[in-house]
Amino acid sequence: MLFLCLILAHLIADFYLQTDEMVKDKINNIKKHIGHHFLMNGLVLIVFYLFNYKEIGIFSHLIIPLLFIVISHYFIDILKIKLLDIIKNSNEENMKRVSFFIVDQLLHYVCILLAGKLFLGIDFAAIYEFFLSGEKWSIINSVLFTVIVIIFATTVSGHLIRILLGSLPNQLLTFEGKYTFKNERQEANYTKNHTGNRALAEEYNYTIFGKHDLSRGKLIGYIERLLVLVLTFYSAYPAIGFIVAAKSIARFKQMDDRNWAEYFLLGTLTSMFIGITLGIVLREVLT
Repeated sequence: MLFLCLILAHLIADFYLQTDEMVKDKINNIKKHIGHHFLMNGLVLIVFYLFNYKEIGIFSHLIIPLLFIVISHYFIDILKIKLLDIIKNSNEENMKRVSFFIVDQLLHYVCILLAGKLFLGIDFAAIYEFFLSGEKWSIINSVLFTVIVIIFATTVSGHLIRILLGSLPNQLLTFEGKYTFKNERQEANYTKNHTGNRALAEEYNYTIFGKHDLSRGKLIGYIERLLVLVLTFYSAYPAIGFIVAAKSIARFKQMDDRNWAEYFLLGTLTSMFIGITLGIVLREVLT
């Protein structure tokens, strides 16, 4: 339970308390970001200390693990910022950015595990056996784990997909129509000396595009992965095909554009993969 609470505290501090402005200028907002982690992890450790460890000692079971988690988070974030500064801002480097994001998150979870092992008495082997033993989870642990999986299926995976797709949504605008206008100008002097009319024809072609509402697309992605998560949990795999079909119908006109089709396919397959994987994990752990 303590480990799940610390994971949840990390996710809240990293993905909900950290604003988009802080992400864009992370080096100047690093202190505020670390303060969020100090607050969330501190609340969790204080509650567990008051109920379980207050007879042991506040220094070893509250202050040291809190400082360990916060300081390790600070150095991991600084290292990630330095590495990202080296990479040029281009779509070809998106896979490296995704790799940094995944490694960054894994390192944070490893540090939380180490803090639990070294200072809070959390046993790695017990956690491993607990996940694989098939024993019935308590209601609190089940709710905590479900909330964590939902956050991974929505906010965390949405951030990962946004990094993977890079700036493509800004470049690939929605095709709305193509219009042609013709303008013919008669030459008056020509008609005075010659029979018939001679005209100069001008043709104007306009292609109309509309910008994407990224917030709406973000919400659609959240709902899509949650639906896939639920359907996978209940092994209703055929129903997942209807979600893909619905998305394809909604974007049918844009499929003629190869760049758009590749962007759509990459985002959809990644979203489906994450939703199905998390659904299987949730089912295997809770049932």
